[in-house]
Amino acid sequence: MTADDRLRSAVPDRFEALASTVRFGQFVSVGAVGAAFDVTTLVLLTSAFGVPAAYANVASIETAILVMFAVNERWTFAGEGAMDARSLGRRLLRSHVVRAGGSTLQYVLFVAVFYGVSVELAVAGVDLWLVAVKGGAIGVAMFVNYVFESLFTWRVHEDDA
Repeated sequence: MTADDRLRSAVPDRFEALASTVRFGQFVSVGAVGAAFDVTTLVLLTSAFGVPAAYANVASIETAILVMFAVNERWTFAGEGAMDARSLGRRLLRSHVVRAGGSTLQYVLFVAVFYGVSVELAVAGVDLWLVAVKGGAIGVAMFVNYVFESLFTWRVHEDDA
């Protein structure tokens, strides 16, 4: 028995399901799309409409959650779970509950760093400090979201979700 075999036999199905490099790569790709929607919404609301960053951040997070759910449902986790409207609704609800943790983490990090560390970095009227802090907070929250979305929203470790 190789070291890989011993490790695989020792790792529960839940954790083995997380180890899919293809699925993780897809999740990160979808996360990049979500981040683009998130940051664009944040910059648009703060720059064009004058919405305070803390409030605009809530709207931008929700926009990203909905976009990422739709793409993950059709690509990253395609084939995981039943496709009827009720099952889809349950997954969307679970996704929101699960992402509440990652979103809260992202929000707290964003507010703490953006308002706690004052940096002037504007280019062409866009606050790049806002964008940099948002990107860092998204990156940290992405790992939390991957684990919990995989295990609880799409239940990749189960045969029938």
